[in-house]
Amino acid sequence: MSHGQSSWGVFGIFLGFITGAFWLLFSVLGFISDFFGLLGLGNLGNILNILIALIGFLAFIIFGLFVFKEAWRRCRK
Repeated sequence: MSHGQSSWGVFGIFLGFITGAFWLLFSVLGFISDFFGLLGLGNLGNILNILIALIGFLAFIIFGLFVFKEAWRRCRK
């Protein structure tokens, strides 16, 4: 693999971006905390909700950067 090329396909990068967006959206809308509340994990559910929101946000940002870089590279050709 040469320098500057990603080993991931465009679909994989976009799928990571969308997955991060959905985890962040579910966490912000409260679906995840409600789910953990149904399981009886009250305070632990709140902590897990924050962790899932953080992971979703990081995935959204990192994979979004990869999508932008890939689109930029393809538009310059």
